Amino acid sequence: MTQSIVVQVGQCGNQVGCRFWDLALREHAHVNKKGVYDEALGSFFRNVDSRGAGTCDIVGGRIHRLKARAVLVDMEEGVVNQIVQGPLRDLFDTTQLLTDVSGSGNNWAVGHMTYGSAYRDQIVEKVRRAAEHCDCLQCFFLIHSMGGGTGSGLGTRVLGLLEEEFPEVCRIVTSVYPSDEDDVITSPYNSVLAMRELTQHADCVLPVENQSLVEILTRVRLMSRAPGPGLKTDLLSNPGGGPEKPFDSMNNIIANLLLNLTSSARFEGCLNMDLNEISMNLVPFPRLHYLVPSLAPLHSLQAPCSMAPRRPDQMFSDAFSKDHQLIRADPRRSLYLACALLGRGDLLLSDLRRNIHRLRSSLSFVPWNPEGWKTSLCSVAPVAHAHSLLALANNTCVKGTFSALRDRYNRLYRKKAHLHHYLQEDGMELSLFSQASESLSSLIEEYDQLDHASASCPPDAPRLQIAT
Repeated sequence: MTQSIVVQVGQCGNQVGCRFWDLALREHAHVNKKGVYDEALGSFFRNVDSRGAGTCDIVGGRIHRLKARAVLVDMEEGVVNQIVQGPLRDLFDTTQLLTDVSGSGNNWAVGHMTYGSAYRDQIVEKVRRAAEHCDCLQCFFLIHSMGGGTGSGLGTRVLGLLEEEFPEVCRIVTSVYPSDEDDVITSPYNSVLAMRELTQHADCVLPVENQSLVEILTRVRLMSRAPGPGLKTDLLSNPGGGPEKPFDSMNNIIANLLLNLTSSARFEGCLNMDLNEISMNLVPFPRLHYLVPSLAPLHSLQAPCSMAPRRPDQMFSDAFSKDHQLIRADPRRSLYLACALLGRGDLLLSDLRRNIHRLRSSLSFVPWNPEGWKTSLCSVAPVAHAHSLLALANNTCVKGTFSALRDRYNRLYRKKAHLHHYLQEDGMELSLFSQASESLSSLIEEYDQLDHASASCPPDAPRLQIAT
């Protein structure tokens, strides 16, 4: 049995993580009616019942003998305190938490340099302690935002520590990118400085844009007002009940992304995918490990409703449309290096094969990997829904997000605005800004080269033959 550990850093990382644990428990309670601690639960939870294997009361959100395989880090106490005082308080203990009181002041250098150095040993100790409870540690999931100081700075410092201490364990990062009109004026600095660390130390990065989440929510709510059977929205914003908090609806989308991504690790299926296979099959070049996620159908983000579920074929088409991408991009107009389809519920192998055959003619793949598909089927659907689909595209369309970020960074850097706040931190040098900018430009150029090489390659060019 393999296990994974979730590392949540910063306000955004902990809010998204909290939603993931809430929804994951609900899925396990729905499937595991007797609450028996089994292999599925063991993938992300450990049993602390001194009597050994037994039952775990997870029905109704109550957890008595389960602990999440997680480490929660934030340099402000607010969000973590809300978690440990809320419905999931029994899921974590103090050995899994690390907080400060002052925060990082929206400054990557404070998070990465100052707090990263001050709390290095404590972070390593907490991660090691979580790893010691695993029989076979397979993957770290890091959740953080790019715009703030703790998420971008300390989050990427933690990522480097994971590589340093556990070099053989896969590192999958979910990074939330700020919108163009982000209220943190220094977010372009923080994001570009963090990008260099993600490119160097992550195995896979799932970029999610705040603006894309807002647009998805707008479409979902328009669907709920459409004539005919409507969509109920009570679970869209807050599956745990209670008053809605800022960004709850957006966090719920990211949590559903993680639920679909980890479904094969948590439940059985006719075509389960090992988490290590994601990077093995989707990342042909080490630096080009940014995988654009999309979810379908959108109504699976909602409460059970009277709306007829989308037909499987329509759901596959939706997953490749720009309206379902978690970044603002259209992968069908760009080049695919590889693509994964992770299905859940009543989907069949024939559904996967039929739709891949149907869609492939409209998608552009690199000439040397025309069969670059990875597929997975998990038999357990999201609670109260028939099926769902997560697509992960290693696609050159991601360079649009990176180019827009670089432009915002350059506009700020040309004025040398706010640089003194960064340079006053120990270990922070002006050269780090130029190195981060060059790293991002180099990444964009690598995607450009793939686009140009593919455009100049004739359709009948000989393909690489692999000896068997």
